[in-house]
Amino acid sequence: MGGDDDNLRLFHSAPHPCGYWPGRQARDLVLDPRDPRLPALYPMALQWGFRRSGDILYRPSCDGCRACVPVRIAVAAFRPNRSQRRCLARNADIEAHIVTPACSDEYLRLYQRYLAFRHPGGGMDGHGAHEFEQFLIGRWNESRFLELRQRDSHRLLAVAVTDLTEEALSAVYTFYDPDQAARGLGTLGILQQLEWARRSGRDHLYLGYWIAGHPKMDYKRRFQPLEAFDGHRWQPLPAV
Repeated sequence: MGGDDDNLRLFHSAPHPCGYWPGRQARDLVLDPRDPRLPALYPMALQWGFRRSGDILYRPSCDGCRACVPVRIAVAAFRPNRSQRRCLARNADIEAHIVTPACSDEYLRLYQRYLAFRHPGGGMDGHGAHEFEQFLIGRWNESRFLELRQRDSHRLLAVAVTDLTEEALSAVYTFYDPDQAARGLGTLGILQQLEWARRSGRDHLYLGYWIAGHPKMDYKRRFQPLEAFDGHRWQPLPAV
C-alpha cells in the first residue's frame, strides 16, 4: 500500500457474544467508521475480507478462532449445479427487480416476520424502521434492493440487500417470507445476484463469511467456484 492508505486506522472491538456459536466470545477488526474515505476504501476492504454492517466495515478477529472465512464467487466461471437448477425451475413464477433502497412498510413487515422466524431471541426481534435503515441501508455505501416478487400477484417474497462496487457485488443480507421457505428463496437470491453480476460485467459476488459445519452458513460452499481468503490471498475452496 501507499499514499493515504498508510494512514488507515483500525480498531479492535470489545469482546461480545458470538453471533454464530452460543457461549463463545467474539471480537472484530473495524475500519475507522469516521474515515471519510470509506466509500473509496470499500472495494479494497472487500478484497481484504471485510464486510459491511450498517456504516461499519469489519472483519472477525477472535482470539483462538478462525472459523469465519471470507468467501466470494468467481462470476464468469459459475454454473448452477443440479439443486440450484431445480431451485430456478421451482421459482419460475418469480420476477427479480432492482430498486433503490428504502424503508417502506412493505419491506419492514417482511423483515420483521423473517427475523421472528429465523432469529427468535437473537437480539434483533425488536428491530423497527430505525434499525432497518441503520443495519441494511447505511449512509455512505452504494446499495440496491433486489426484490423477488410473484409475477401475477406482484407479492413481495424476498429482498436481497446488495452493495455495488465497480468490479463486484456484495450480498449484504437477504430476508424472505417464512411461509415460502420451501422455495429456497435464499438460494434464489444468490442466483439472481450472480446473474446481475454477470450481466453487468462484474468479476465477483462476495458472500460474507463461510463457517464449516454451521447450519446457517455452510450452504455457501455449494456455490462453485468459490474462493476463500486466508488473510493473505484468495484461494479456491473446493466443494465437499
